[in-house]
Amino acid sequence: MKCSNEKVCFFPKKRRIGATAGYGNQRISGLLSSSFWGGVLPQKKPASRMKVIINADDFGFNSSVNDNVLDLISRRRITSTTIISNAPYVEDAVRRIPRNSPCSFGVHLNLTEFEPLTPSRHLGALSACVGQNGHFLGEDFLRSVNITSSMKKAFTHELRLQVEKISKLGVRISHFDSHNHIHTIPALFPVLKELQRHFGIRKVRNTWNVFSSRPAVTLILKKKFWSLALRHYYETTTTCGFTSLSTFYELATSRVLRQRSLEVMVHPGHPQFEKETGILSMDWEKNILFPVQLVSYLEL
Repeated sequence: MKCSNEKVCFFPKKRRIGATAGYGNQRISGLLSSSFWGGVLPQKKPASRMKVIINADDFGFNSSVNDNVLDLISRRRITSTTIISNAPYVEDAVRRIPRNSPCSFGVHLNLTEFEPLTPSRHLGALSACVGQNGHFLGEDFLRSVNITSSMKKAFTHELRLQVEKISKLGVRISHFDSHNHIHTIPALFPVLKELQRHFGIRKVRNTWNVFSSRPAVTLILKKKFWSLALRHYYETTTTCGFTSLSTFYELATSRVLRQRSLEVMVHPGHPQFEKETGILSMDWEKNILFPVQLVSYLEL
């Protein structure tokens, strides 16, 4: 499985007819194997330590989230966090970031919650995604609406404002991810790449590709091609795998994972994720079946 910036050859050298027997079937079988969709290998252990990024999402969401994220940073239980630029407690979050922190700090691109940073008089096509209370209409709406070219322009403008705000607050931006994974919506791929080019950001969260059970073949293929496009269109570094901490811990305590690098997300301070966040207070590294090296996006 190709990770980071490794090149992919889409046109293998021609082979003699006699040497190609069963080649097509082998290729299809390989594409649908566990290594393709971020699955597992029950017995074989990886040759080296898996690099693991533990990223706390939603920094700036509210005071509880900020307190919990900062506590985990101080105890070195997370290695990265991403900031919601248009959240009500974003200034508090940035102000309290400890100096010389080894963590990476990214932007949590957001088109589904809180008020946009675009002034109301300049919303334009973005107004279709904003309710009467002035807040974004949510994830379900964004995933169901027909995203027009004018909306893409409005989204690009809004997200530029979000990234610029974090930068102006003095944060060294390491990478992009997004609230509700909106950066993986296919129609928003050009918006993501425009943001990367504009700000020179070469690291982005991968699509969710590590599951506790085998997903549908069509979903495997869609995620694989999105990940390939992410890496090779405006060359971008990402991890081989991405999942939640609870899924990672469930799998890693029962079998050996194959990825060379993996990002796991956590949501400290959110009541619905309290059990998952509690894993970070355990010696979870001793309970899994393979060694890991905790890194940030700065080391990826």
